Amino acid sequence: MPTPSSATQVLVESEVLFYPRAGEGTTRNNFDGKKVIHLEYEAYTSMAETEIKKICRDVRQKWPSVKHIAVHHRLGVVPITEASVIIAVSSPHRAESLEAVKYCINTLKASVPIWKKEIYEDEYSWKENKECFWANSEK
Repeated sequence: MPTPSSATQVLVESEVLFYPRAGEGTTRNNFDGKKVIHLEYEAYTSMAETEIKKICRDVRQKWPSVKHIAVHHRLGVVPITEASVIIAVSSPHRAESLEAVKYCINTLKASVPIWKKEIYEDEYSWKENKECFWANSEK
């Protein structure tokens, strides 16, 4: 397992979680019948950090009972089966935490400038989030 220094990371508003409810996205080993070797993520880092902070502020407005939020998206190479994204939210009641996690991942995919490249056995492909607002505005 890679150490934190082996990949560039975006980590925003991390605190000790007393009642954690977490969401994790892991790297799949195939896509459309092709074997995926690993993923590579790139980001416009300063803008990504700003957008993730905005998501955290939005969560606090929408769910005032939320106590702590951690959003982590790896950059660089992510091997198969490892987490690309981890989101943890704590609140007194699980419903708010689960709703907030769903909001975080959906909003992150739609608005944070992080790009994914899938590396296959004999080729690669830059993947576009179908939720991404700038990709949809160009069509």
